[in-house]
Amino acid sequence: MKFRTRIRFLGLSCAIAGSLACATTLHAQSAPGQMGPSPTPAAPSPNVFAPLPTPPAAPAATPHAAPAPAPSGEAAGFPAPQLAAPKVAKRKPKPKPPIREWALSDDPTPSFQPETFFATAAASERYAKIVDAGGWPKVPGNVGPTTKGPAVAALRRRFTIEGDPHEAVGPGDHWDAQLAAAVKHFQARNGLRQTGVVSGATLRAINTTAQVRFKQLASSSQRLAGVQFPFGERYVVVNIPSAAVEAIENGQVVKRYTAVVGDVDHRSPEVATRISAVNLNPTWTLPTSIIKNEIIPKMRRDPGYLSRSRIKILDGRGTVIDPRSINWSTEKAVNYTLRQDSGTHNALGSIRIQMNNKHAVYMHDTPSKGYFNRDYRFLSHGCVRVQGVYDLAAWLLQGSGNWDRASLMAQIGKDRQDLRLTKPVPVVWVYMTGWASADGVVHFADDVYQVDTIGLQASAH
Repeated sequence: MKFRTRIRFLGLSCAIAGSLACATTLHAQSAPGQMGPSPTPAAPSPNVFAPLPTPPAAPAATPHAAPAPAPSGEAAGFPAPQLAAPKVAKRKPKPKPPIREWALSDDPTPSFQPETFFATAAASERYAKIVDAGGWPKVPGNVGPTTKGPAVAALRRRFTIEGDPHEAVGPGDHWDAQLAAAVKHFQARNGLRQTGVVSGATLRAINTTAQVRFKQLASSSQRLAGVQFPFGERYVVVNIPSAAVEAIENGQVVKRYTAVVGDVDHRSPEVATRISAVNLNPTWTLPTSIIKNEIIPKMRRDPGYLSRSRIKILDGRGTVIDPRSINWSTEKAVNYTLRQDSGTHNALGSIRIQMNNKHAVYMHDTPSKGYFNRDYRFLSHGCVRVQGVYDLAAWLLQGSGNWDRASLMAQIGKDRQDLRLTKPVPVVWVYMTGWASADGVVHFADDVYQVDTIGLQASAH
């Protein structure tokens, strides 16, 4: 193995070393899914999942992850020193949303299953060898049925080097049905629309280097090394980079849902827990971070904002407070509870899926359903909004009463109801930018949060 690959593997080896010891135990268990101890994480957002406890009482509802840190310097209202030549630190610009041309996969294979860690670690080794051999060629432009010559030859060579068995097209400089099928398979495993031609986001994915693909697989494998999750007959998976939710039963995806997940400033956290209840017509208690960073500034500009949004202010005894009695030029409002009434205007929509966790995040409906039609769906404050949440709720409630989609929708707009699951359903939120299924097919998604780190040191030299 070349020196550069050894450097790249340094972080991954720690993850694999701590996890291979449990391989025999994993495959011997009747209900596999326990993965080895977590190594010291290399990513800036640690991913260590604690064993699942008996669910405690539900925390106060909030669609947010941990509050964003308070701004400092000029952002906090402190001007830069007015000396001879003040130096103003440049703020790092936010990454531009990638061009996705996104499509929901119809593959019944779960993105996360008991074999995922080991398959992904093995795939990262294979891609490291591709990197050491020089990677694959760049396709110079769009390729389709009318294309022939060097661009088609480069595409065929690129597929051959990556080595997916469903994309074995052989050499040549001509377009044919086999090459079109290979392009569609590539698009499917990269979360793209299956057009069968190479252009736009597909061309960008085709020309993503082998070095980057190795980094995605190795970094994802390291994050998965710390996961302890009880794979059972029924469970739910949210792969954050894919912005999708999977309902899994007997090892197959019975339904995959479009999702909206946390933006780069309010990231959806990695969580392993259980879904314990479905809340109909929920209220929403605003977290302190939103009161401080969003509500107070809005009320300074628009004193009628809370009233129009049907958000009440409650003191410690639950008494409603008149917004006009609060000095909005201060941060006094953070000492009160702000709660939005249930209804179609509510930020949680009509359904909240309760899953107890230290981040106080969950899955829910939304009044802003147009976001589900976007290619870029990293738009929430940390929680996961689910398109088709009524169907997901009905699936979760199987065996917990006579609830189906129609009966749930019949309750919308009425009083709040908390429907407890007779048997809680395990749920895991993971951050996989590269992963391999048990059959060896490798999948990729964009690293929107920019947390993949393995291989950065080597690529810098």
